[in-house]
Amino acid sequence: MIKEITERHSIRKYKEEAVNKEDIKKIIEAAILAPSAKNRQPWKYIVFEGASKDQVLDIMEKGLVRERDEHQTLPESHGGLPDAFNTLRIMKEAPVLIMVENTNGQSPFEPISADDRITEICDTLSIGASIQNLLLAATELGYGTLWIANTCFAYKELSDFLGIKGQLIGAVSLGLPDESPNPRPRKNLDEIVEFR
Repeated sequence: MIKEITERHSIRKYKEEAVNKEDIKKIIEAAILAPSAKNRQPWKYIVFEGASKDQVLDIMEKGLVRERDEHQTLPESHGGLPDAFNTLRIMKEAPVLIMVENTNGQSPFEPISADDRITEICDTLSIGASIQNLLLAATELGYGTLWIANTCFAYKELSDFLGIKGQLIGAVSLGLPDESPNPRPRKNLDEIVEFR
């Protein structure tokens, strides 16, 4: 598994070839083996290919355009919209899109109690571990992935379209990579570890 950890890179260019459905199942089976707080297993994966993928991305594009024009959802983050439109282009190129839901969560635009916030944090950590398993399993099978958070700019449109009752966490693009990017720089161990 260390091999997959070092070989996993964010892929932004994909080949047109379809992804084998059995491989998608194996990748998600790896995802659900992740640890989760209180064993709540708060994740749900919604897989899109072909016309259904095009449809969900059309909805996302409408949400991005609305946010670009109105700056209502995340007004202090509008500088990230050009990147979100670029991410949308990448998502359109990938043959598979996997949307990720926190089934126990609620919209991040709604107020919640401190107790519920702690539960949300724990579930988000659990889902992060699950997505990491997914990314590593995809790498092992020769696929490329991109972990996407830019769905936040079109949160309402996507949640309504998907019929999500929980919290939309983000998405993962999946396909055969059409690039081999160099590793991104990482901070040195002495910058990020403190022994006491």
